[in-house]
Amino acid sequence: MKKTLIAAAFATFFAGQALAAPQTYVLDPAHTFPRFSYDHMGLSKQILRFNKTTGTVVFDKEAKQAQVDVTIDMKSVDTGFEPFNGHIQGGDFLDTAQFPTATFKSTKVVFDGDKPVSIEGDLTIKGITKPVTLTVTSFFSGAHPMMKKDAIGANATAVIKRSEFNAGKFAPGVSDEVTLDIALEALVE
Repeated sequence: MKKTLIAAAFATFFAGQALAAPQTYVLDPAHTFPRFSYDHMGLSKQILRFNKTTGTVVFDKEAKQAQVDVTIDMKSVDTGFEPFNGHIQGGDFLDTAQFPTATFKSTKVVFDGDKPVSIEGDLTIKGITKPVTLTVTSFFSGAHPMMKKDAIGANATAVIKRSEFNAGKFAPGVSDEVTLDIALEALVE
């Protein structure tokens, strides 16, 4: 009887551990859009986005740990004006012929209770890697209301200097500071 109780206790302990395992979420390309904005010569705030993003988020709710790995197709930049898309992709800015992707890989995710509040990581643009901290402004973890799968969603923001990524042409007339604003949704596959 005593051995049966011990075996049951171990089984319960390990079953609980299995339930708390990290889950891998795949980015939803229809709802994940990195955007960036900058001051255009004091005339306006321009807001552009990238239309193709892939990646994963590994999230362990119980351990309050996460890993983010994102790749942005820089050729998918969308300015809202086709000729300007080509201009932004040129060598003075994104240089997509030589550097077709940018990446973000987290190094640390900071939690407040059950929710991440910041994501530290390495951002690589044009082959240059710099540390960046994203501030998480909203976060969701639960069942997707339509897909009926586990999902996560988040918005995050950071400010970078484009000159640090060899993309500083026309600064300071066109602002060197660029605000990143990322909308992300991901589903368990």
